Amino acid sequence: MTFAFDNSPVWLDLLGVFFFAVSGSLLAARKQIDIVGSLLLASLVGLGGGVIRDIVLGIVPAAFTNPAYLAPPLLAMALVYFLFSSVQRYTSLLTLFDAAGLALFCMTGTVKALATGLNPVASVLLGVTTAVGGGLLRDITANEVPELFNPKDIYALPAFVGASCTAVLWVLGVFNVLTAAGIAALVFTFRVLAWRRSWQAPLAVRGWHRRPTDSGL
Repeated sequence: MTFAFDNSPVWLDLLGVFFFAVSGSLLAARKQIDIVGSLLLASLVGLGGGVIRDIVLGIVPAAFTNPAYLAPPLLAMALVYFLFSSVQRYTSLLTLFDAAGLALFCMTGTVKALATGLNPVASVLLGVTTAVGGGLLRDITANEVPELFNPKDIYALPAFVGASCTAVLWVLGVFNVLTAAGIAALVFTFRVLAWRRSWQAPLAVRGWHRRPTDSGL
């Protein structure tokens, strides 16, 4: 049974906000930013992609109409504040939480665009924008090289795969809770494997080669 975005549980979107928000607070902790900065980064990455999506769709962003969207960044900030001393050795947590947020947002962004009448191609592009937008804001604000532009990693491609699968299944009428869980698992696995195995996309011009000094860090 398919479900429309408006009828899907809000917690699915909030869960994506939380995963992204934790990655923002973890980055703040790693860079020794204070607790206010931690909340700011958590809010930027957790809410930024959805705000961009809703503005493009011409609607009031959900983050500004539903107070529940303020809870995940606050919770993420508090969790990292109290627990970071016990997890600071596991820097991979930032990537894992970011990958989970990416997996959810590429779907919710695509589905919301489709539900508002956007064509499938435009919906896929907006789904990818929703997924990567918050991370881009987070990294720029924290003075980091955005993962989106890291030549030593693959970031947007998993989101594109997830958004494309979502649009195809939606058009076929078989996008439901089970298929959504499968897409989320696929995107998460793709993103984590790309990070752990240092998969790289081709450079902008054929024949160019990455220099040994290129770090992308």
